[in-house]
Amino acid sequence: MALLSLNTAYSQSSDPNFHIYIAFGQSNMEGFPGLEEKDKNYENERFQVYASVDFSELERQKGTWYTASAPLCRPNSGLSPADYFGRTLVENLPENIKVGIVSVAVAGSKIELFQKDNFQEYASTAPDWMEGIIKTYDGNPYQYLIDRAKEAQNKGVIKGILLHQGESNTGDEEWPEKVKGIYNNLLEDLNLNSDEVPLLAGEVVHEDQQGACASMNEIIGALPQTIPNSYVISSSGAPARRDRLHFTPEGYRILGTRYAVQILKLMGYDRENIKLPENVSEIK
Repeated sequence: MALLSLNTAYSQSSDPNFHIYIAFGQSNMEGFPGLEEKDKNYENERFQVYASVDFSELERQKGTWYTASAPLCRPNSGLSPADYFGRTLVENLPENIKVGIVSVAVAGSKIELFQKDNFQEYASTAPDWMEGIIKTYDGNPYQYLIDRAKEAQNKGVIKGILLHQGESNTGDEEWPEKVKGIYNNLLEDLNLNSDEVPLLAGEVVHEDQQGACASMNEIIGALPQTIPNSYVISSSGAPARRDRLHFTPEGYRILGTRYAVQILKLMGYDRENIKLPENVSEIK
């Protein structure tokens, strides 16, 4: 596959130097609640977040770009892989390049919730607490993500799709095909080219951390056989919380940095020359 270009096709009104990434999935993409002081108050105007919903405490309004600081997905969430993904990219990309995140994620949800034509069947069975999150996204998280991404395309160019999901589909060998369907719908609905827009999928908590759903990583690992321009991001060594389902802040830092390293490698960067962001000493 050809190396990712810094300047792919874009609409006349968008900035080719504003690189946008779509992020979706379940709770680990939302970001488990709780922030450490070292992760707060990050301020780099080159890293932006598009507010998918209102964040009253942070004075963010839905549909507006802001300098990115956690949480990125919605109020009451926490650090997610998208945070250190963006921080790592701006640390390494030329200073004229900005990075933006558009995030829609639903804790506890199966991948079926993002299926364009079948989500209603799954959503109708959602527990009350999940139903409240789904309502935040107008009852249709997939379409909500598409609408926000289209708005974001007025300012920049979508360069990739970040996924972290799988715990709720543990053991589902059809998961790669289901993800392929969602990926293809995203490409079609956003007028994107599969050769230019890779899909990066993170592993769930690894077996080396006694992950409760670690067996799902074998299924996630088969994704590149189903989607050629897809890449699996290892969770090996990324610390987990006591529930063995969610990562610690350190785990999110490691995982997010690994997502970014993969994108940088696709752009032609040598791993040895990739600079790690503050608060990340190594990613292995």
